[in-house]
Amino acid sequence: MNAQMAPQPGAPVESAADWWRGGVIYQIYPRSFQDSNGDGIGDLAGITQRLDYVASLGVDAIWISPFFKSPMKDFGYDVSDYRDVDPMFGTLADFDALLARAHELGLKVMIDLVLSHTSDQHPWFTESRASRDNPKSDWYVWADPKPDGTPPNNWLAIFGGSAWHWDARRQQYYLHNFLSSQPDLNFHDPQVQEALLDVARFWLDRGVDGFRLDTINFYFHDKELRDNPPLPQEARNDSIAPQVNPYNHQDHLYSKSQPENLAFLERLRALTDAYDARACLGEIGDAQRGLEIMGQYTEGEARMHMCYAFEFLEGRRATAERIVEVFRDLEAAAPDGWPCWAFSNHDVQRHASRWGLSDEALRCYTTLMMCLRGSVCLYQGEELGLPEADVAFEDLQDPYGIEFWPEFKGRDGCRTPMAWQTQAENAGFGSGKSWLPVSPVHAEAAVDRQEQDPDAMLHHYRQAIALRGAHTALQTGAQSDLRTDGDVLSFTRSDATETLFCAFNLGGDAVEVTLPNGLWQEERLGAKLEGQRAALGAWDYLIVKQVRN
Repeated sequence: MNAQMAPQPGAPVESAADWWRGGVIYQIYPRSFQDSNGDGIGDLAGITQRLDYVASLGVDAIWISPFFKSPMKDFGYDVSDYRDVDPMFGTLADFDALLARAHELGLKVMIDLVLSHTSDQHPWFTESRASRDNPKSDWYVWADPKPDGTPPNNWLAIFGGSAWHWDARRQQYYLHNFLSSQPDLNFHDPQVQEALLDVARFWLDRGVDGFRLDTINFYFHDKELRDNPPLPQEARNDSIAPQVNPYNHQDHLYSKSQPENLAFLERLRALTDAYDARACLGEIGDAQRGLEIMGQYTEGEARMHMCYAFEFLEGRRATAERIVEVFRDLEAAAPDGWPCWAFSNHDVQRHASRWGLSDEALRCYTTLMMCLRGSVCLYQGEELGLPEADVAFEDLQDPYGIEFWPEFKGRDGCRTPMAWQTQAENAGFGSGKSWLPVSPVHAEAAVDRQEQDPDAMLHHYRQAIALRGAHTALQTGAQSDLRTDGDVLSFTRSDATETLFCAFNLGGDAVEVTLPNGLWQEERLGAKLEGQRAALGAWDYLIVKQVRN
C-alpha cells in the first residue's frame, strides 16, 4: 500500500505510512514541560530529557506546540520567524537532537504550524505595512475604512473586540482574528501560499513526521468582506469561545471556513505526500459546522489526513447520548473522514475539572477514548489525572484570561508546569521561578509518586494505550451498533481479524448489559461477566472479544 491509498473499512493498517490512522499523539506544551537551564521556561532540551518517559506511555507520536521565534504575545502562536527556534526554547541544533532522540525511541514528531497569521513583528508584515505598493503590500488582509472611519465590516476577534486594527502608516485597517499583534495573512495572494508551502518544506526536509495545523479553517476570508450574520441566541455555545465573549453572537460565514481553502489544503497534502510517512492534523475552530468542515477537509486522499473539531473539548460532558449524537452527525457530514479526538488541550480547561470527573470516571473515559473510531490526542499531564490549576489573577500570563477575568479565567490553568517529582523544587520542572506557578495539587500527583503506585492513573493510561495498540480493530476497524441505554454507551469494533464489543457505564448507578449473540471472551473488564450478561457498577466498562470458528 502506498501513502496515497487508504485502507478499506475494517482493514488493518498495512503500511508504515498510515501510522497516524488510529494513532495516539501526545501533545507537549514546551513552555511547561521541562526547564533544562533554570530560566523558568520549558525548552527543547528539556523535552529531549523527558522523551523516555513519553515513550514509556506507549504513544505513537508527539505534537509540540510552537517553538518558533516569537515576541510571545500569544506564547508562540504569533510567529516572527518560521524557520528558527526562539532562543528561550533553544536552537535548531536542539530541535535536531530532540528529533533524533524521538526517532530512536520510535516516536514520530509533529510540529505546530501557525499559517493563518503571523506576529506583527514578522519581516513580512513590517514590509507589508510600510506602503500600499511594496512587493508584500498584499500579503496581509488590508481594507479601507467605511466613509465614517469605522472598520470595513462587523467581524469580531476571538480575543475580544473588532477583528480590524487601524494602521496609521497605510491609513487602512488590517484583519486579525486573534490579537491585534497577530495580523492575518492573505491567502488569496498566490505568493503567500508559496511562501507558506516553503515553510512546510523546510521542516519536512529537516525530518519532521507531520504537522498539527493551527486554526486550519481560518486561512481564507471572504474577498468581498461581507458582514457576518447574527447567530440566534439558542444556537450559541461555548465550544470555541467562552459565553462572555461576543464572538459567540455571530454566525462566522465570511470571516473563516471559505471554500477556497480546499485547493490550498490539496497543495499542502501533495507536498506532504512527496515525503515518506508524513501526516497532517488540522484543527477546526467552528462551533456551528465543525464536523461538516472535517468531512470536507479529510475527504478522499488529496486533503488532510485527519482533523479534530471541538465536540469533546466543550463545556458539556460527553454523555452516552452526546457521543452517539456526535458520531451520528459525523457519519452524516463526513462518512469517509478521519477524526482525531481529544478531551483536553492547551486551550481549554482540563476535562477532569471541566466535566467534574472522579478518578473512576477519568479511567472510564480514558479507556473509552482508546476504543472509539479515530485517532487520539492526549495533553501533557492528562495521564496523571490532573485537574485545572488555580492561578491567581496576579500570576496570569494569558491575554485572553486577563481580558475576560473573572468570568473567564483564560488558559493558564491548563498550561502550568508539568509535575515530575513531588518533593523537588517546582515539582521537578526546573530551578528558579517558573513562568507560571506550579500547582501544589499537581505536585501531589507527580510522575515519581504515581510510578510507585501500581493503581495510579498513570498506569491506567499506559494500560489503555496498550489495549488500543494490541487490537487492530480498535486502531482502524469499523465501528457499528453505536447505541445508548440510559448512561450506557455500547458499540462494536471489527476488522478482518477480530470483533470486539465495548460497553461503558458513563454514570454513577449500577446497570446490567446484555452482550450480542455469540461467544465472547474477556479482554478487559471493569465488570462482572456471567454468560451473556454483565453487571456494570458506576463508571465500569467491559471489552470482550468474539470467539470465531
